[in-house]
Amino acid sequence: MAEIKKVGVLGCGLMGSGIAQVAAAAGYQTVVREVAQPPLDKGKAGITKSLDKFVEKGKLTQADRDATLGRLSFSTDIAALKDCDIIIEAVTEDLELKNGMWKELDSLCGMHTIFASNTSSLTIAAMAAATQRPDRFVGLHFFNPVPLMQLVEVVRTVTTSPDTFEKALNFGRSLGKEAVAAKDNSGFIVNLLLVPYLLDAIRALERGVGHTADIDNAMKLGCGYPMGPFTLLDFVGNDTTYKIAEIMFDEYREARYAAPPLLKRMVLAGMYGRKSGKGFYDYSMNPPTVVDLGL
Repeated sequence: MAEIKKVGVLGCGLMGSGIAQVAAAAGYQTVVREVAQPPLDKGKAGITKSLDKFVEKGKLTQADRDATLGRLSFSTDIAALKDCDIIIEAVTEDLELKNGMWKELDSLCGMHTIFASNTSSLTIAAMAAATQRPDRFVGLHFFNPVPLMQLVEVVRTVTTSPDTFEKALNFGRSLGKEAVAAKDNSGFIVNLLLVPYLLDAIRALERGVGHTADIDNAMKLGCGYPMGPFTLLDFVGNDTTYKIAEIMFDEYREARYAAPPLLKRMVLAGMYGRKSGKGFYDYSMNPPTVVDLGL
């Protein structure tokens, strides 16, 4: 199988731009595709800002920053990815949307191209089956923020060839990540264990076990976690967690993956967390203050 030299990234949101940044920083020519120019410009600006912060902190030289940006190109045309050796998808957790893109790319790309999804909850098999290259399809699940988080879950499905899987593992390591092998089940390793914990924290809040800040502080100071469950929920996005929980519940039909009523109500109210300005905490205040959820 051909050596990976050129990387394609589908999506230039928070995850896609982060993946593109680390790929370019690792020396790969990287092409980023987004459906429209405004999100593409926003993602490019985010990458530039992130690299500038690394320079300010002395973790990156100005020359390396410039070289990284020089290895990046941006396009709204999906055909710009046709010559890539690996394409990593980081778009909305919508199987129909993802598979539509994979089918289009399947006819555009050479047969050597590896397809990889950054999905956090859908199974890789559900996407691989939509293509003519199920043996060259893997999961590459990065964590937010991608430039700082050291883990990538490399997911092998029942049809992934040993050569593709080994190549994906080595690619993850070449980005400076710790690559762990994961089974193709919804949630893989991290979310399989993390999502029930986050949902349990919401249930505890609903039952009056403790207040928002007290539960957060208890888990931080009692377990040594860097942030409590509600701070983490707001950081990830309550809408994102709700979507992941729905997908995982559909997969396993186990009560621990069912979204609590409070989470559903918050999502309906647009209380997504940091990105919307309000979730379990109100981010219009400095420092953020606990939101009265009427419990």
